[in-house]
Amino acid sequence: MEKKLSFRQYLYVGSMLFGLFFGAGNLIFPVNMGQLAGENVLLANLGFLVTGIGLPFLGVIAIGVSQSKGVFELASKIDRRYAFIFTVLIYLVIGPFFALPRLATTSFEIGLAPFVGDGNQSIVLAVFSLVFFVATWFFSRKPTKILDYVGKFLNPIFLLLLGTLLFLGFTRPLGPIAGAVVQPSYTTAAFSKGFIEGYNTLDALASLAFGIIIVTTIQSMGIEKPNQIAKDTIKSGTISIVLMGVIYTLLAYLGTMSLGKFALSENGGIALAQIANEYLGTAGSVLLALIVISACLKTAIGLVTAFSETFVELFPSRSYQFFIVVASILPCLFANVGLTNIIQLSLPVLMFVYPLAMTLILLSIVSPLFKHRRIVYQMTTVFTIVPAIFDGLAASPSGILNIPSVDSLLTLAGKYLPFFHIGMGWVLPAFVGFLIGIIYTLFTESKRAV
Repeated sequence: MEKKLSFRQYLYVGSMLFGLFFGAGNLIFPVNMGQLAGENVLLANLGFLVTGIGLPFLGVIAIGVSQSKGVFELASKIDRRYAFIFTVLIYLVIGPFFALPRLATTSFEIGLAPFVGDGNQSIVLAVFSLVFFVATWFFSRKPTKILDYVGKFLNPIFLLLLGTLLFLGFTRPLGPIAGAVVQPSYTTAAFSKGFIEGYNTLDALASLAFGIIIVTTIQSMGIEKPNQIAKDTIKSGTISIVLMGVIYTLLAYLGTMSLGKFALSENGGIALAQIANEYLGTAGSVLLALIVISACLKTAIGLVTAFSETFVELFPSRSYQFFIVVASILPCLFANVGLTNIIQLSLPVLMFVYPLAMTLILLSIVSPLFKHRRIVYQMTTVFTIVPAIFDGLAASPSGILNIPSVDSLLTLAGKYLPFFHIGMGWVLPAFVGFLIGIIYTLFTESKRAV
């Protein structure tokens, strides 16, 4: 008889996956979006959920349906050299360069900064980053234990703590939703702004990166047949995604209601700190510190594990233990840049990488319809890369935007690329590339038939 996971095991794997996904950005970005969207929070939240939970779920489905172990195997359907570059880029973005430093910095700025004097912020951040990544390294040493560390221990603690804050927020609201101030960017394009805001969670990229952990964990529970691994991956992913969607929505509305008491904050971390302090005073700040640190630590463990397991496959001359050291030291250094700076620096890269990740996910899911033809993958990707570069440039700091040649390129893109002004200039070119690939496939098949 074919072995299947029990309901309890589905819950454990789903809890683990949720724990891996739900880190720094998942806490701060919905709250910030809720403050910016004001009374338009419903539309903004719907857009956020498309990229915040819809794309990660499709990523989990893509891993399951394609029966791939991870992003390299998935991207190899385009080209092995491209797969190598794309995989390294994705893991650097969600690993040492952006996501991992952001986890430590968010933990500090929300959890500890309120208790530290202005003159000591830098030194305390440096010490905290060191402790945070030593702990991350320690729990990442044994990848087979990640289900226990995250799914059975850290994630339940996190949910209990966050549930306490959300309960207070909705039983004693700080202000109404109706009439809450809407920022200019959310007055006419709330859905698309929320859609782009969902990029910042990094979860669509993480769904590809965590594929190797999901598959390995399910295999360790005695599931061996690829078809059953695929089914269990999707079922466990469903549990995780539903839970994420509920919490995202509650956090977004919490942000909007906070406008009844507080002015618009620079980022969601500051807003969360104000909300927690308003309800519980110093105890609220301690509660929030525990929420944030537990959220960020469990995601950091998952990212370091996924990064290291993948890089061992790409660079087999080095060991897993070597890569968890690298993946812990580098973000420990980068974390000292500061949360706001990390977010600003990461946005151009995300705007470039996300379209490539989204098209890969969608192609992997519909691949049986075009018989897995490599040319369809290649044409769609080629037509996506150029507008993705434009989207990345458009999100760059002012120093780059003010370069005359860049300004000219972006003016040209804005004139000829539909949806470019809302950060989605890649959509139509990607669809055109997909159609060209399909037509080429049909044409070559008809010639062979003759």
